[in-house]
Amino acid sequence: MDVAAASWPTLPALPCPATAKVVASGLAAELAHALDGPYHFLLPDAFTANLTAMREALARAEVEGFVYYAKKANKAAVFVERAAAGGAGVDVASAAELREALGHGVRGDHLMVTGPAKDPVLLRLAVTHGALVAVDALDELDQVIALALKGVVRPARVLLRVLPDTQPHSRFGMSEGELAAALQRCRQAGSTIRMEGFSFHLSGYALQPRADLAARLAELCLTARRAGLEASRISLGGGLPVSYTDADSWHTFLATQRPAHYHAGKEFRAGDFYPYHSPVAGAAALAALLATRPRHSGSTLAELVREAGIGLLLEPGRALLDRAGATVLRVQGVKDRDGYRLLTVDGTSLSLSEQWFGSEYLPDPWLIRQDGSAPAPAGVFPASVGAATCLEPDMLTWRKIPFPHPPRVGDLLLYPNTAGYQMDSNESPFHDLPLPPKVVVDRTDRPRPRWRLDRHFT
Repeated sequence: MDVAAASWPTLPALPCPATAKVVASGLAAELAHALDGPYHFLLPDAFTANLTAMREALARAEVEGFVYYAKKANKAAVFVERAAAGGAGVDVASAAELREALGHGVRGDHLMVTGPAKDPVLLRLAVTHGALVAVDALDELDQVIALALKGVVRPARVLLRVLPDTQPHSRFGMSEGELAAALQRCRQAGSTIRMEGFSFHLSGYALQPRADLAARLAELCLTARRAGLEASRISLGGGLPVSYTDADSWHTFLATQRPAHYHAGKEFRAGDFYPYHSPVAGAAALAALLATRPRHSGSTLAELVREAGIGLLLEPGRALLDRAGATVLRVQGVKDRDGYRLLTVDGTSLSLSEQWFGSEYLPDPWLIRQDGSAPAPAGVFPASVGAATCLEPDMLTWRKIPFPHPPRVGDLLLYPNTAGYQMDSNESPFHDLPLPPKVVVDRTDRPRPRWRLDRHFT
């Protein structure tokens, strides 16, 4: 045990009873044996609960709204299936994503098509199936109009994406001049185009800028209506924060972490990290956004859109996947270093995407004994976690995690709350290693949770 153990910073994840049940039941260890390699398990009941909470936040604010699951956040089929079963939509940005959403039961008119410079095949499928297209440029609008004029039965449904004033260098959205031209083309297209409103892509998680921009788009809707266009909806995009840990743990971690706490003296600045704690998160953040007063307005955002008769569209990804899954890897090597251990697991950091943004996935992994039992507290044993590849920087966790028990070959590491963007955004069969399978776990209220493999098409 390291004599300076008390100095190692920790970042415990917020409790997740369903994940704890998977571990306590022995299922996590059993699946590691059965699948003989790293895997992800998914908790779709959490997705459904998060979706329900967002809808309740809209209802309490008396705001008409519709939720689209941002599919890019996780490739698993089960979350699309849950969205379809719950009457929600899906936000897609490729023809493959659109086809898969349709194949898993999502109605065409419940699809939102986003992304820049959309492929012609994607646009054709979107118009054919009645999806709502967030148009990002004038030439894209021209393509949509041309497709609609080719004899599609229904009018093409579009939103016009606005370039944010506060992020003028964003590569997404149209300037004021381009928007004026787009509105003119929509008017000229007549019944072939149904211009339903406006959308925006805004980086970051601050609520005030999002409310301010939504208010601006509400004014644009009123202007477009006066010109004879429908313009009754605003898409707020995603950007609802998720809180992975509590406030005290987060602020203590930021105040105490330093290069000595990382393998090879790796240096991270506080600004390099995702904000793993947020005072309001998920549905609570949505409620706070609706209660925010845009600048120069005496009304809240909810009051403003209600008065204008505008519906809000949401495209959350991470926020719908909060506590909806975890990643499990097996320790296959242990080295002693100067005051800490260096573990090698049977997977790669491609399964924890934060590392590939020059950052670190910070929530502490759980140590699971190889027999499936929880390790008894015995001290503090710091260890960093490397991948089973020939790349020096391929580290799942640079930080020296203060484990309560010395990790051993055959033990499991469970990284909690990885469903949102972590577990498959950058996965690759590097070294010809197979991609970790996804296991759907439900009925965690039973003594023994049920499981099945996810039915992902690709």
